Amino acid sequence: MTTIMVSTMIALLLLGFPMMIPLITAAAIGFYMMFNGLGQMDTLIQQMMAGIRPASLIAVPMFILAADIMTRGQSANRLIAMVMAFIGHIKGGLAVSTAASCTLFGAVSGSTQATVVAVGSPLRPKMLKAGYSDSFTLALIINASDIAFLIPPSIGMIIYGVISGTSIGELFIAGIGPGLLILLMFSAYCVAYAVIKDVPTEAKSTWRERLSAVQQALWPLGFPVIIVGGIYGGVFSPTEAAAACVLYAVLLEFVVFRSLKMSDIYAVAKSTGLITAVVFILVAVGNGFSWIISFAQIPQALLEAVGINEAGPTGVLIAICISFFVACMFVDPIVVILVLTPIFAPAVASTGLDPVLVGILITLQVAIGSATPPFGCDIFTAIAIFKRPYWDVIRGTPPFVFMLILAAALLIMFPQIALFLRDLAFAD
Repeated sequence: MTTIMVSTMIALLLLGFPMMIPLITAAAIGFYMMFNGLGQMDTLIQQMMAGIRPASLIAVPMFILAADIMTRGQSANRLIAMVMAFIGHIKGGLAVSTAASCTLFGAVSGSTQATVVAVGSPLRPKMLKAGYSDSFTLALIINASDIAFLIPPSIGMIIYGVISGTSIGELFIAGIGPGLLILLMFSAYCVAYAVIKDVPTEAKSTWRERLSAVQQALWPLGFPVIIVGGIYGGVFSPTEAAAACVLYAVLLEFVVFRSLKMSDIYAVAKSTGLITAVVFILVAVGNGFSWIISFAQIPQALLEAVGINEAGPTGVLIAICISFFVACMFVDPIVVILVLTPIFAPAVASTGLDPVLVGILITLQVAIGSATPPFGCDIFTAIAIFKRPYWDVIRGTPPFVFMLILAAALLIMFPQIALFLRDLAFAD
């Protein structure tokens, strides 16, 4: 049965069907083979509906809406200007500013693709003018945007938390350490690249200009305060923090900055609705597929066949990293989380691994795969936004992928990189 389901999925994917069709078709085939027909198909439909029933998923469209409002408004540009004012003048400062801006915008959006658009659009022309190669610039933008998947809020963490039953608040806090570690690694590489290539530096901002930039960015900096501070302080649940972010974004862009008008609401709502519909359809069909493979005990059989259960905690973590990384090179990240998380759940439980650490590693691998050839989704976002050919976009990615893999290895060896803040924030 497993062979038939997997073969069906691969065949439909190669034929160009959207991901939800291979998933639901494979699930229906599995259901037919287990129950000798489709007479009780309502059971599968119930499982699909159960996948989008958890209240925590309300946070997903909320964060998407907040990110869309900020991308169309002034928040992203103000954050970028503040970062540039402080570090734009150092060797490699413009590239470091790009990575730091991706981190900051990730802290208010939770979406890698929104970060590619919001940060890449204004900073890529500046980097090219400063003397950075286009391949380096594009690779930096799409890989630094991966930090948005780790810095809270993270849509990937929300999906993983719902599927695995792990605290989304703990996942959010635990993602801060790894996100900052990757920013540090990327920044060091940017400085080294600028020194080797002798890239000219930007003009140094005066302290008056820096103070003005900080004042301009104070309002947008309220987003991470609401998300992290609200959850850490027990004021908000992650879902309530998402709703607060939407309200804050509306007040900021429509009332304070006046960068958007009432006529823009339709375009924002339409964009958010389309993205949310795609996400929720994938979640529903993914949950149905996961239920089928779990009911048939396929995960247990697969893990037993490859001997993962006897590999110990470190072996399980390495297997998880490799599986999620490779899968996201070909398939949408949300689908990978939905399908693979239940497969590894028995091994995670049997080895006593911290589900928060597992969630951070999964989120990191999903982020890496999203920017890795051949089919990482951020690659095609960059192609569409910057109008560059595929090879130009991926040519500079290997050093960044290596650093991201190194970050995953450090997380496996030193789990406290992720768990220290979680333990501090949620200590009894």
